[in-house]
Amino acid sequence: MRVKSDGSAYVGVDVSGAVAEGFEPVGEAFAENFAERGERGAAVAVYRDGHRVVDLWAGTRDVDARGGDAAPWDRGTAQIVRSATKGVAAAVLLLLHQRGELDLAAPVGEYWPEYKAAGKERTLVWQLLAHRAGVPALDRPLTPAQAADPVLGAEAVAAQAPAWEPGTDHGYHAQTYSWLTGELVRRVTGRTIGEWTAREIAGPVGADLWVGLPPAESGRVGRVGRVESPAPRAGGLRLRPKRAVAEAYADPDSLTSRAFGAITPQPDENDPVYRAAVLPASNGIATADGLARFYASLIGEVDGGVRLFTPRTAQRARTEASAGPDRVLVVPTRFGLGYMLHGGASPLLGPGSFGHPGRGGSLGFADPESGVAFGYVTNGFRGSVTADPRAQALVRAVRASLA
Repeated sequence: MRVKSDGSAYVGVDVSGAVAEGFEPVGEAFAENFAERGERGAAVAVYRDGHRVVDLWAGTRDVDARGGDAAPWDRGTAQIVRSATKGVAAAVLLLLHQRGELDLAAPVGEYWPEYKAAGKERTLVWQLLAHRAGVPALDRPLTPAQAADPVLGAEAVAAQAPAWEPGTDHGYHAQTYSWLTGELVRRVTGRTIGEWTAREIAGPVGADLWVGLPPAESGRVGRVGRVESPAPRAGGLRLRPKRAVAEAYADPDSLTSRAFGAITPQPDENDPVYRAAVLPASNGIATADGLARFYASLIGEVDGGVRLFTPRTAQRARTEASAGPDRVLVVPTRFGLGYMLHGGASPLLGPGSFGHPGRGGSLGFADPESGVAFGYVTNGFRGSVTADPRAQALVRAVRASLA
């Protein structure tokens, strides 16, 4: 299909969709992801000032699809976005605060009395969002079946002694973020984050995203899996992780391994039971347009309609709350309230950007200064945690389009 604004096609790659005039670099980068970066199936969407300017998809719906009978990715294809779900969960808490139902400066124990155990009685709500709660790991990991039970997950983090004094430092709560945010929302609203998201975010905004996939939508979701990074070009450099980072992931007793292993064994992300669970740290499912449209609604009206965040809430979301060496990710990270900020391990569009990647692939963010909102989803996950080269190529292309 012809997708460039000038009516020409991307040579060698069957890309569908459209780009607005001026955003052709995004289309070129997207095609290059398939031609040069090993992409198998993916989509990217970009909004500017609440209007869609990029809407592209290509490849196969399933990462392991082969042959002429492989189902192609279409505009409605959705995929699991892993930790990009955290940005949606953060929005729920911030919207509850915006509506006067949740005090970010209050102790978590005011809403969830059981959480005051084991030295966590002074933990504040905003510290959960900023990854300062001190409970990124569990002494007794949960199985996938246990993790899907919100009661068991909440009981586990409530009983867990913190790895550091809450509020004094930060470290990425890779999996425990699910139960920290999920139980707090349930205590305040009586609903799960998935139910709240469907009624108060996805529905009003018209965004195809779910935290807990409804059975009726299961046919839209492709199979995901691990893919290897392509070999570097002749003369190119293969980036290697720093020794401290590699050692942290290799050591089963490190806080890094324990944080990512809070659910053990690793869940099967293609299992319908796992996809239907409500795990706002890791198992949200979205289309690229749904993710971009969600972020567009945080910084302005979408298509002249709904806006979720007030300017004050958007500013609060992206105000730095944690920065420096991350006790879990080891490298320096920057967080606002639930969102990664531009710089260091998470390069986004510009200094004011806020959003969240999904480990090994997906990315969603907003940039209030340019009015841009971005969503990228893929069926092929790499080993990277924060800065996937395919997503970063697209971000650079958006930046070039704005120059």
